[in-house]
Amino acid sequence: MWIGWIELDLLLGDVHSLKEKRAVVRPLVNELRRRFEAAVAEAGALDLYRRAVVGAAVVSGDRAHVVDLLDAVERLAAARPEVDLLSARRRILSSED
Repeated sequence: MWIGWIELDLLLGDVHSLKEKRAVVRPLVNELRRRFEAAVAEAGALDLYRRAVVGAAVVSGDRAHVVDLLDAVERLAAARPEVDLLSARRRILSSED
């Protein structure tokens, strides 16, 4: 079994309140969940309105599939015009590690 996760550090565009932040982050989180059937959540910078940390985790029997999914999650987040992807940190582990 292979387990992979990615942590996306995002800079939000024209956002001036936590309410506006939710209006940007929540649709991104929901789209990532729906499209990739991954566990996804806003996981950091919760009190900052122009920053967000979104984490996603996937499990598969095939390492290549985990890598493909994490790549796709990163690409989708980077393609969103309302956010700038500052960094993406990932980790992939085997159940035998």
